[in-house]
Amino acid sequence: MPTPTKGPRIGGGPAHERLILANLATSLFEFDQITTTQAKAKRLRPLAERLITFAKRGDLAARRKVMTVVKDKGVVHRLFVEIAPDVADRPGGYTRITKIAPRKGDNAPMCVIELVREPVNAKPKRAVVAEAEGATKRSAKDEEAAAAEAPAEEAATAEAPAEEAVTEEAPTEETTEAGEAPEAESEDKA
Repeated sequence: MPTPTKGPRIGGGPAHERLILANLATSLFEFDQITTTQAKAKRLRPLAERLITFAKRGDLAARRKVMTVVKDKGVVHRLFVEIAPDVADRPGGYTRITKIAPRKGDNAPMCVIELVREPVNAKPKRAVVAEAEGATKRSAKDEEAAAAEAPAEEAATAEAPAEEAVTEEAPTEETTEAGEAPEAESEDKA
């Protein structure tokens, strides 16, 4: 006895379910996205991803395997020539299911299933770890530099009041030019 699939069958029997899923897969590969019920989309996802994996292989046996499900030769050609190269560097997750508002007539939960064809730009874990370690080293160097500058700043502030005191005691430009003290000028004005 075959193991049962998840949930109730779509359609009346196993043959009808296979035909529904084949038609959904054909439409998905033809239009890149379709709107359907959540139950159908969840059943379509593993089939579509398996067919895309076959298309990534690209050999004749894989093309014949896909042709057993998708009967339209134009759609199979598009799958092998256009879609497979777009997802060649993607390790999996070729489809995305997005929930939308329920259907107006019977309030069935609806969703959009679409092909994910954007290029993968995720960094490998090793690169992320190396980047984090580099950031830690840079922050440690910055802290060391700040610690080295702090005593120099403290020494500069300690020397600054002594310099200010020296400048206050030193004769000003007015006294050197006029030869008189500033106190004498202030007494004359008063």
